[in-house]
Amino acid sequence: MKEVALARIAHGRSGDKGDTVNCGIIARKPEYYSVIEEQVTAARVREHFGIFCRGTVIRYDLPKIHAFNFVLTHALGGGGTVSLRIDTQGKTYAAALMRMKVLVPDDWGV
Repeated sequence: MKEVALARIAHGRSGDKGDTVNCGIIARKPEYYSVIEEQVTAARVREHFGIFCRGTVIRYDLPKIHAFNFVLTHALGGGGTVSLRIDTQGKTYAAALMRMKVLVPDDWGV
């Protein structure tokens, strides 16, 4: 097994509404889905974002399209109209999640 960035086996898109971030993660190949399912849990995503997510993380599994949807609450410092953060939007969260490390088989060549 070797450790790689999630970006090697998945891609993602994210957005926001108020103080909630929606982060979709899609496996690059169907066989990558089970690794993401096992290792990219709601708890691990919550830990990955640390203080940037002060609420809950809920993971929705979408196996027929080899994807997951994560909903992070209280993740934008109150949202665009009240936050003191420089970037108050959730569009960068998927890119940040792509840095998470996952273990993959050595023979995957990723």
